[in-house]
Amino acid sequence: MSPTSRQWNVVCLSEALLLAGRLDDARTVAERALSLAQEFRHRVCEPWALRNLAEIAARREPSGIAVAEGYYQQALALAEEFRMRPVLASCHLGLGRLYRRADRHAEADRHFSTARTLFRDMNMQAGLQQVEAELRHGDTRMAPV
Repeated sequence: MSPTSRQWNVVCLSEALLLAGRLDDARTVAERALSLAQEFRHRVCEPWALRNLAEIAARREPSGIAVAEGYYQQALALAEEFRMRPVLASCHLGLGRLYRRADRHAEADRHFSTARTLFRDMNMQAGLQQVEAELRHGDTRMAPV
């Protein structure tokens, strides 16, 4: 298996662990994914690993909000640099959820709006449906992306 395949597999494993609610394992694996991406200079894995770390931190109460925000911002910067619109949209959705939970509603609305536009432009219906549900219901649960 090539180093690039290994890195993507580790990123995907961290996502699976996150979705399964195994946050400690997900964090360990996401940190490993980030480390591998940096070690092998496969930078396009970095935004996804950072986004996973943000999602994990966002699910931790209450100190996770600041940590999650930092990871999301790092992921956004790299995703913008590499023009990775799916991770951009996912990070904006995550930041919208995070800011809504922190009662920062104007910021939340701005990120939800950006996520909706990105998902719509990419015709990513699952992501668009999640944003629309957030906007319709004001759901503060941290649903997976």
